[in-house]
Amino acid sequence: MNSHLSQDFIDWILAYLPVDNKLIEPLHVSPLMGDAGFRRYYRLNTQPSLIAVNSPPSKEKNQAYVDISLVFKAAGIRRPSLMAVDFSRGFLLLEDFGETLLQTVLTDKSVDYRYQQAESMLLTIQQLPANPQVFAPYDLEVLSNELGLFEQWFVKELLGVEIDAAAQIMIKKLYSDLTCSALEQPKVIVHRDYHSRNLMILEDDSIGVIDFQDAVEGPITYDLVSLLKDCYVRWPMALVQERALNYKQRLDQLGLINKVNDQVFLRWFDLMGLQRHIKVMGIFSRLALRDGKVDYLNDLSLVVAYSREIVNRYPETREFGDWFDQKIMPYVLKKSWYKDQGGPL
Repeated sequence: MNSHLSQDFIDWILAYLPVDNKLIEPLHVSPLMGDAGFRRYYRLNTQPSLIAVNSPPSKEKNQAYVDISLVFKAAGIRRPSLMAVDFSRGFLLLEDFGETLLQTVLTDKSVDYRYQQAESMLLTIQQLPANPQVFAPYDLEVLSNELGLFEQWFVKELLGVEIDAAAQIMIKKLYSDLTCSALEQPKVIVHRDYHSRNLMILEDDSIGVIDFQDAVEGPITYDLVSLLKDCYVRWPMALVQERALNYKQRLDQLGLINKVNDQVFLRWFDLMGLQRHIKVMGIFSRLALRDGKVDYLNDLSLVVAYSREIVNRYPETREFGDWFDQKIMPYVLKKSWYKDQGGPL
C-alpha cells in the first residue's frame, strides 16, 4: 500500500512518530481526499492514528501554517496539534481530527447549534491580535487580484466568452465598489476559507478548524459570509440574515464594531459575499481546468445563484447583474454541470 510514496517520506514518518502514537504492526499509510491545494494527506495506522502531510515547500505556505497554528493554539482554538515538521522537504505529522466534516452533520434541526459553535470559534479568531509577522493585510491589491480570476478563468477559459470594452469598464467599477466596501469595514483576523468543509466535529462534539494557512488581517464580514453563504450548503435567506445580525450583536458586545446600523452591516455582508463568490467562480474554474479537479464544477451552480441573488439588491451591482444575466447565463445554461438552484429560499 505504501509503494507509491517516497522512501524518504516513509523513513521520516517512522523517525518522528511520537512515543504516544504506537505502531502495533508495520506502518500503513492510507491516502485521504485532498483539498484544493497541492498538499497530500495520509492517515497512519498508529494508535491513536495520525495524519502525515506531504506539502511541497515550493507550492505551499508551510511556515505560515505552522505560525498560525501556534497562534491558534495559544488562543485555545482547536486545530490539529503539530507533532513534527520538516520545512525543507514539506513533511508534517499532525493530530488526526477524524472524518466528520461540519457539512455532513448540518440539518434543519442541528443548524442553530452547529452554527452557534462555529460562530463562537470565529469570534475567538476575530479577537486575535493583529501580528503583521503572521497575518498579512487583506489589502486592495490582494482583493483586486482575486477578483481578476473571474474574468480569466470563469468567463474566458471555462465559458469561452470575450468581454467587450464597455463591459470591462463596468466590471472594473464593480470591483472598485466591492473592494471599497470591504476596506471600509473594521479589520480582524480572517481565516479566509471558513466554511463547512474546513470545520470538523471532534470526538468530544466540539468544532476544530483546518486549512488556515491563508489567514490574513481583513474585513470583519468575510469569514461570516463564507460560513453563512457557504459554497457547499445553502440556507434560506431569512435564516442567513437573522444569523448575520445576531452575530453583529455579539461583535457589538465585544467592542469589535462600533455603532454600525443593521443596514450598513448587511450591505457589508452582502457585498463581501458577492466579492467572494465572484472570486470563487474563477477559483473553481481554475481548479477544474488547470489542476484537473473537475468536481469543483458541480459546486459552481450554487456560487452563481448566490451572486445573482445579491446583484438586484444594491444600485451599484445592478448593471453587473444585467450583464451577467444577458451575456453570461446563456453560456452557463448550456453546461452539463449547471443545476438550477431555484429562486431565493
